[in-house]
Amino acid sequence: MNIHLILAHPYAKSFNHGLAEALYTQLQHQGHHVHFHDLYAEGFHPTLTATELGSDLSQDPLVLKHQEELKTTDSIIVVHPNWWGQPPAILKGWLDRVLRNGTAYRFGVRPDGSHGLIGMLPVQSLLVFTTSNTPQASEREEWNDPLEAIWTRYVAGFCCIPYVRRTNFSVIISSTPEQRAAWIQEALDIVNASLGK
Repeated sequence: MNIHLILAHPYAKSFNHGLAEALYTQLQHQGHHVHFHDLYAEGFHPTLTATELGSDLSQDPLVLKHQEELKTTDSIIVVHPNWWGQPPAILKGWLDRVLRNGTAYRFGVRPDGSHGLIGMLPVQSLLVFTTSNTPQASEREEWNDPLEAIWTRYVAGFCCIPYVRRTNFSVIISSTPEQRAAWIQEALDIVNASLGK
């Protein structure tokens, strides 16, 4: 399978980096073709300009590279921290600039005759792994877990991706090495189970 693996965390020794690298290693070992993009290391520019917005076309070679790779991608895997209930700005910029109207989705007439969103990518699954320092129960009960809506309702919904799963690991700040190792194994198992869907 063709996999687009996105990492959005600035600290190279973070759990996010360790998780993304473990996923990459497993996917490579299993024979998948993986485009691994560390957005911070690549220097991805997150700002959508007025010119780019008005034209629906980017002149940024890195944006064009991501868009071209996604045309043959079977699964997108994203790893990022929860910052203020949102992805880091660099990842939000990736969504704004790469998953554009006319590239990842369009509005039109569906096969059943209804009007609405039509996915333009071959992506069959979206797997998102997030980390936070808020207990999961508090994330759901106090904050309504906005990241769940962003990924499962908006991103997967607009791009018409049929299978989406988001998994959050918390609390990162007080986690032990043993807990982190268990989380990485859980993520590896999720990817193995999900790629067949």
